[in-house]
Amino acid sequence: MPRLSEVIAALETLWPAERAESWDAVGTVAGDPDQEISRVLFAVDPVQEIVDEAVKLGADLLVTHHPLYLRGTTTVAASTFKGRVVHTLIKNDIALHVAHTNADTADPGVSDALAGALDLRVVRPLVPDTSDPEGRRGLGRVCELDHPLPLRELAARAAERLPATAQGIRVAGDPEAVIRTIAVSGGSGDSLFDEVRAAGVDAFLTADLRHHPASEFMAGRAHRPLALLDAAHWATEWPWCELAAAQLDEISDRHGWDLRVHVSKTVTDPWTAHAASADALPGSASRAPSDTKTPGAPN
Repeated sequence: MPRLSEVIAALETLWPAERAESWDAVGTVAGDPDQEISRVLFAVDPVQEIVDEAVKLGADLLVTHHPLYLRGTTTVAASTFKGRVVHTLIKNDIALHVAHTNADTADPGVSDALAGALDLRVVRPLVPDTSDPEGRRGLGRVCELDHPLPLRELAARAAERLPATAQGIRVAGDPEAVIRTIAVSGGSGDSLFDEVRAAGVDAFLTADLRHHPASEFMAGRAHRPLALLDAAHWATEWPWCELAAAQLDEISDRHGWDLRVHVSKTVTDPWTAHAASADALPGSASRAPSDTKTPGAPN
């Protein structure tokens, strides 16, 4: 079995820490470099529910996309939420390693996994990494569909292929608009609207779209119609866990390591339920405004 230091060295070849944003907190958070590693769990969030799953699984290493301490801390007391996570990890000899923005811009990275989940063909990065001579690394991806689809069908595909969440997929734009090209970015993406416009795509799929940026983006599209698809943050990044696990499996086979690699299917999206509006929205498939609903009855 490999030691933690060997596994981390392998992960660093996939997502070098120096490629993370300056504000980010990536790398190994907990763990003894000499500890032997036999079982690894990948997940999006280093929350207590995931750590408890790692304990039950008997994992020696937990790899997450989101950092545990992004802004630093002055305490790891078990009376705090994150302190309890740290105590559980250490008590059970579980190491924690984080790959965040260095995984976002990797080749392949978070947005490649998102595109793959929707059967999109990646053409290029949305925001290229200028340090990459091959031009393959960067934030987000510009993609093509094998066959053009109406926006409503593309949204349905996203809802079907991405992990189920209470939010589902929110859509802005004409449901019948034909989509041939689309930009995707796992996680929060409304800071990329300028790059999306410049890319000349028909649609943009991302997460955490806020009211004002989205409203201004749609209002400024008169010269060229663009559609927005807004998924849950967790759902857009979870496909990376499967990609990352497959990459580590390949490394393990190449080195002759006896590693068992798992992907958590625990939903850690914070939203747990969704109540639809009583009246139908234009272009939606819900009830007509004149329909009524008995309280407590299914839709």
